[in-house]
Amino acid sequence: MAGPTEATTPAAAPDGGFALYVHWPFCKAKCPYCDFNSHVRAGVDHARWARALTRELDHVGALTAGRELRSIFFGGGTPSLMEPATVAAVVERATRWWRLAPDIEITLEANPTSVEAGKFRGFRHAGVNRVSLGVQALDDADLRFLGREHDLAQALRALELAGTVFPRHSFDLIYARPGQTLAAWEAELRRALRLAGDHLSLYQLTIEPGTRFHALVREGRLHPLDEDRQGELYEATQAILTEAGLPAYEISNHARPGQESRHNLVYWRYGDYAGIGPGAHGRLTLEGVKLATRTLRMPERWLAQVEARGHGEEPRETVPPVAQLTELLMMGLRLAEGVPTARIAAVTGRPWRESLDAAALERLGALGLLAVEGDRLVATPAGRQRLDAVLRRLL
Repeated sequence: MAGPTEATTPAAAPDGGFALYVHWPFCKAKCPYCDFNSHVRAGVDHARWARALTRELDHVGALTAGRELRSIFFGGGTPSLMEPATVAAVVERATRWWRLAPDIEITLEANPTSVEAGKFRGFRHAGVNRVSLGVQALDDADLRFLGREHDLAQALRALELAGTVFPRHSFDLIYARPGQTLAAWEAELRRALRLAGDHLSLYQLTIEPGTRFHALVREGRLHPLDEDRQGELYEATQAILTEAGLPAYEISNHARPGQESRHNLVYWRYGDYAGIGPGAHGRLTLEGVKLATRTLRMPERWLAQVEARGHGEEPRETVPPVAQLTELLMMGLRLAEGVPTARIAAVTGRPWRESLDAAALERLGALGLLAVEGDRLVATPAGRQRLDAVLRRLL
């Protein structure tokens, strides 16, 4: 295996680019809607975790050395609970294996309760140039309902600080909360726009199996909004954000042109990405073969395997052409720009129209849910709102 400073012949970069995802699995508390791989621990040995993350990075770096890295994303969990020195170590190690794009985006997710001036500046010094804040609601009662550790005042202070420290910042809100009215959501959205930079992520509340909210729904103690009300809130979101100059470039993400999340675009454009840390997934093209990677989910098991073997990977799996087509469309049709038809042909080895259900393609077009725009297959705004149903028919 080549050492971290040795250049190997770079593999051909697949369309969509190449990115690095770093998973930090720890949180102060588990939110009742969250089904992510996050864990609450009394204490964390930060130096030990820094060594493990950089060691696993060396493992994947040896497989992909020499590629141009478009982005690094620290997700979780709550990555703002990391030490800035750990972030700096990962970024520095990445520079040994890959060529950094001139405009590389390095994003860190943060909760308003886990930030303060010194730490934000430490992350900035470590190389982070974009922060994504998990605000989730602009109302104290709703923040308590969502199980958040912060209140609105803390969120507002964190947003102000992010705007002064980082060149780019974004924040998340969750809507379609039980009992939420259209008027209340419109008012919250307009306030969010006054606080926002150039990017907002707006997610409908989903009830995921295994979460506290899922248990409450089964017990009849929580009543989600019906689909018609959810659709009404979604349509209002699109109208208000488009009017404000932050149109949806993806189902749940809005940005001024040029301020889209470059990291997430690698996912949605079906590029390659390496994943390190517990429970991280990846897609890597090695010697012309698309591989799915994943690591052990439990932090302690992952840590022990990295220290014993140099990585926490489970066995890789080849992604066959039919699965690549499914993934390409599942990801790419979320985007307003759609999917290049040449990519469809490339993964199947057939003309793109022959790769899909022709009758379904025609029917979905007649219903105004799909369109062919030049050399791209695009889900219309109505199609993106019903994407699961569109994909079931198309595939």
